[in-house]
Amino acid sequence: MMLTAAVRIGRSLLVVLLVSLAVVGLMSLAPGSVASVILGEDATPESIAALNEKLGLDQPFWAQYLDWLGNAVRGDLGTSPITNQPVTEAIAERLPVTLQLAAMALLIALAVAVLMAVASAVRPGGAVDRALNVVSSVFLSVPAFIAGPVLIYLLAQQLGWFPVIGWTDVGEGLAANLRGALLPAISIALIEIAAFHRILREDLIGTLREDFVGAARAKGMSPSYVMFRHALRPSSMSLITLAGINLGRLVGGTVIVESLFLLPGLGQLLTSSIVSRDLITVQGVVVFVAVVYVAINTVVDLGYRLIDPRVRKAVTA
Repeated sequence: MMLTAAVRIGRSLLVVLLVSLAVVGLMSLAPGSVASVILGEDATPESIAALNEKLGLDQPFWAQYLDWLGNAVRGDLGTSPITNQPVTEAIAERLPVTLQLAAMALLIALAVAVLMAVASAVRPGGAVDRALNVVSSVFLSVPAFIAGPVLIYLLAQQLGWFPVIGWTDVGEGLAANLRGALLPAISIALIEIAAFHRILREDLIGTLREDFVGAARAKGMSPSYVMFRHALRPSSMSLITLAGINLGRLVGGTVIVESLFLLPGLGQLLTSSIVSRDLITVQGVVVFVAVVYVAINTVVDLGYRLIDPRVRKAVTA
């Protein structure tokens, strides 16, 4: 088990290293520089070159990267040349917004998907099951950048149930905070609902055919008791695994929604930094998101091996 954990952690560190290299490489291919953004359109080539030298941007690619990597290992992700704010401080300020959106989206997706999967598994192939499969397909085919404007138009502009854009901190009122966060969270959750519904539906249908479920029914237990007490729990292993993995993806997947709803999260920080050619901030945010995603995946993977002995046997076989 220790060897498996060490190998998994080593692979995760390699992934993070490759992600940071890819970010630096892609940003270096983009036209312009952060010096031209800081000095403006009227800046002379000499002044741009002088500022690049001051910021260390005149160094070769590998030298810049190794210098950044050495500081990052010590927890220093650099300082933005645009705002003069440490990247770790900027991430800490905006992380709560992103985490709240991801957590709310995950909880909404789980709650709705469980209800849909239970309703579908009661009578597979029936009218309710077919209707819910259609709804699931619609959710799966509607990305957040389409769902967001549609929900804004219907629920915010037409019905006035939610604010169109903006964010309210929890300190200014929990009700206002949830009211402003619910619409973007729903936009993110739609695709997750479809994925969770499909995997839990299949597992529930299989579990309901098991002998122990038949024995529970033979004892005269109510269908709802059998479903929620005997069938749902053993059918949720794949759902829990997928939810854990998707949580890491959701942390980095709120970029479009945060930009659409003008939310002060990591997504908006990343997009604004890309526009301003702030490579230090872009690299720091992307690496941070990659670390979170990889860490959650590693914990879920190792935890799954501990919970399910069949996985350990398959690895050691």
